[in-house]
Amino acid sequence: MNRLEGKTAIITGGNSGVGAAAAKMFAAEGANVVISARRVDALEKVADEIREDGGKVLAVPTDISKNEDCRALVQAAVDTFGKLDILVNNAGVLDTGLKPITKYQDDELTKILSINQVGTMQCIRAALEKMESGASIVNVASVAGYNGGGGAAYVSSKAALIGITKHTALLLADKAIRCNAVCPGTILTPMTAGMNPAELDMGMMGAMAKHNDLKGVSPCKAEDVANILLFLASDESKALTGQIMVSDFGASL
Repeated sequence: MNRLEGKTAIITGGNSGVGAAAAKMFAAEGANVVISARRVDALEKVADEIREDGGKVLAVPTDISKNEDCRALVQAAVDTFGKLDILVNNAGVLDTGLKPITKYQDDELTKILSINQVGTMQCIRAALEKMESGASIVNVASVAGYNGGGGAAYVSSKAALIGITKHTALLLADKAIRCNAVCPGTILTPMTAGMNPAELDMGMMGAMAKHNDLKGVSPCKAEDVANILLFLASDESKALTGQIMVSDFGASL
């Protein structure tokens, strides 16, 4: 307990799934938690649950694809809690149907990149104006960005997060500001549950199956990923920066 006592953490996409699980864990460990998402009702529901358990939380409706929203989110955290120690870039969207490079749609690519890649970069840029030595940035990428198994638009956005994680870590190592990434495999969340099997590209599914024997391998739960985020956010991982951690129970081995 109290692994994050006195620290202030922003968690984007904190309205459900991994983000909500992480927000509750961080608050239970003593952090001042700032959660953001576009869906206000779901965001406030998570905030209410944290308050009921005695946690400190601020809910800030945010569209991270908008630079002004990212800056307002960071400023709200500092105005309310006085500082910013942790940024978890969890907000993201999936593509429709795992469309491969030969079939991706331009408008969908633009949307996915604006949130998954550009939104994350904008949040990092805004946060670094307020962060000091000892701060930690954790990006939620995906095993899809690590091994290419997924729709082309989504893969490209998550691969970009791996690159920006290493870039940020390299840039800030001498300032003791860390940046690491988690690459979950399939996660049981409302977002993944909402995928329509009828829209899945069977060619892409077949290519992924050739390289991943998923028999007997458990999918991640939101709490499994949140536990890793907690470790990387805490001082227990202060020796780690620029690291890309795949969390898929060995499915991609």
